[in-house]
Amino acid sequence: MNQKREMTSVDLVALTRELRDYEGAKVDKAYLYGDDLVRLKMRDFDEGRVELLLEVGDTKRAHVAAPEHVPDAPGRPPNFAKMLRNRLSGADLADVRQYGFDRIVEFEFRREDQDTTIVVELFGDGNVAVLDQNGTVVDCLDTVRLQSRTVAPGSQYGFPQARLNPLEVDYEEFAAQMEQSDTDLVRTVATQLNFGGLYGEELCTRAGVEKTKDIADAGDDEFEAIYHAMTSMFDRLKSGDVDPRVYYEPSEDDDGSETRVDVTPLPLEEHAELESEAFDSFNAALDDYFTNLGGTEEEEGSAANAGKPDFQAEIEKNERIIAQQEGAIEDFEREAEAEREKAEALYGNYDLVDDFLTTVREARDAGYSWAEVEETLEDAKESGMDEAQPFEGVDEQNGRVRVRLGDHSIWLEPESGVEKNADRLYTEAKRIEEKKEGALEAIENTREELEAAKKRKAEWSEEPASDEAEEDAEDEDIDWLSRSSVPVRKPERWYDRFRWFRTSDGFLVIGGRNADQNEEIVKKYMDNYDRFFHAQAHGGPVTVLKTSAPSEPAQDIDVPRQSLEEAAQFAVSYSSVWKDGRGAGDAYMVMPEQVSKTAESGEYLSKGGFTIRGEREYFRDVAVGCAVGITCEPETRVVGGPPSVITEQAELAVELEPGRYAQGDAAKRVYRKFREAFADTSFVRKVASPDQIQLFMPPGGSRIKD
Repeated sequence: MNQKREMTSVDLVALTRELRDYEGAKVDKAYLYGDDLVRLKMRDFDEGRVELLLEVGDTKRAHVAAPEHVPDAPGRPPNFAKMLRNRLSGADLADVRQYGFDRIVEFEFRREDQDTTIVVELFGDGNVAVLDQNGTVVDCLDTVRLQSRTVAPGSQYGFPQARLNPLEVDYEEFAAQMEQSDTDLVRTVATQLNFGGLYGEELCTRAGVEKTKDIADAGDDEFEAIYHAMTSMFDRLKSGDVDPRVYYEPSEDDDGSETRVDVTPLPLEEHAELESEAFDSFNAALDDYFTNLGGTEEEEGSAANAGKPDFQAEIEKNERIIAQQEGAIEDFEREAEAEREKAEALYGNYDLVDDFLTTVREARDAGYSWAEVEETLEDAKESGMDEAQPFEGVDEQNGRVRVRLGDHSIWLEPESGVEKNADRLYTEAKRIEEKKEGALEAIENTREELEAAKKRKAEWSEEPASDEAEEDAEDEDIDWLSRSSVPVRKPERWYDRFRWFRTSDGFLVIGGRNADQNEEIVKKYMDNYDRFFHAQAHGGPVTVLKTSAPSEPAQDIDVPRQSLEEAAQFAVSYSSVWKDGRGAGDAYMVMPEQVSKTAESGEYLSKGGFTIRGEREYFRDVAVGCAVGITCEPETRVVGGPPSVITEQAELAVELEPGRYAQGDAAKRVYRKFREAFADTSFVRKVASPDQIQLFMPPGGSRIKD
């Protein structure tokens, strides 16, 4: 695909929202490069140096850039730059706004003696116009004199003729605009609603409608779906809930390098086949994209590294792939959970769904067409008939009906009944989870490639710092919470996919997340002199205290009592004891040779189950306890386990106890605690997102301990 060279109207919705964070920044100097790039150098109380770039040539962009991405100051300033300095020096940035849904951004600056507005046109030939407080053009890069508008020094600035603004329309206006079209759905969204081709395709995909369906054949079902997709996207952008991505595709040189091709404020389903890199802000994504526009990853290194293999590019590529794979795994988990929730919704509304399906089935058996069934159900729904309230639509081609139960829209086969429809949904959830297993295998391969690249880079590294310098660094007591920037150091570990923690004495303890992992830990990772723990209660993870690393020979060593007690607490806390809301439970410990997969005569062992033979050492009335924290050195990562351990190891820890909040909700509360404590909130987002925190939490409900 062609590289994106112009920002879209959708981009500007997200951008202006972020740029308002710089309100109050004071202008130091203005520069003009060539005849199409304006640079405003500013100072912000919180952010420090702020570099605003406005480009309106073949490339059209507006964003804040990192200082290292700003070109060197040009020679003697032209008249336009001098005028900007005279008007803006010492002025404060007061407002940033998008004009309607056009590709126009207005920057308003205020100074005691005069106010100035800079209008940046990112469409057509592009332009930058400078206006006084009355809207009169002081100067502009290009003079425009058209029948519809004028942009010239001394005249009132003329905005382009207003077009429909999808940011402000209600559903009735939206549907009316759609119905006026004489083309298909996707072209209507792209042109009549001013979204352009890419976002026209994206909204139709998100809405689940047939893109090429003629407007004459479309109706409220399609219009409502597109309108909902549009308003949902705008709600995220306007609230700042962005997830910016820079997208790559293989270079035409076929040399393994990649080229940036697009930058968006949200992940796009239309780009699902492309590799992407996530950024903390849309500004940062725009800066990365336009700074490297036209270049490949391999072209980004400096001349100083000309003779050195670009290990960093390889590392970043693998890290980006891992992030994508992790995102895919999360998507599979969400999709599978959604299918299960749909099935449970059917059973939760069994009588209502059964009556509804019976009504549809009897109507079809009586010879009614699908169109007649749909019309009858719509009338019944409007009249208030209970059985018809869930109805949303029919799929005549596949003989299905769609119902809404709570937050879920569900397709049902009337001939199958409630149970078979629910079984179909459970089967689909299982199929999605199988795709997740394949993704887990792929991510392990990528992690191995990442570790290999890091190892090669380390072999090329310069000589380490002197012992004296290293000692100084070790002795330095850093206040990580107040640091404005915390470096991320998170190497991949083989045990990351399990539950794990390190005891007070440094022993690694791992636990399974499911039956498959329980089997894997015992068969692959439990050595002769490790310790096997399990809660006496049903539904607990296999827990193994490692006395040696997998690559080391097993050693018969004494394990301190404190570490054993910590492992026992871990086994109890991540079992059904916590899920049931109990405060304590029993656990036992045995040696590896006592653990067998062979069942006793006449018995059967399910997956993840084991037979324990011989005497067990019991830990009675072990109190449940869990803390989740963030470590900053020597590694930056989330850790979780017994409170007595985690509070000592982590820079900041939050202690939990069984409670009423679902695991996901409790994780979000912990995440907010972390964000409130760390000055570098972007660091928290990178290493301790709610999803990452949730991996270290016990099953069932929790709450933050007072």
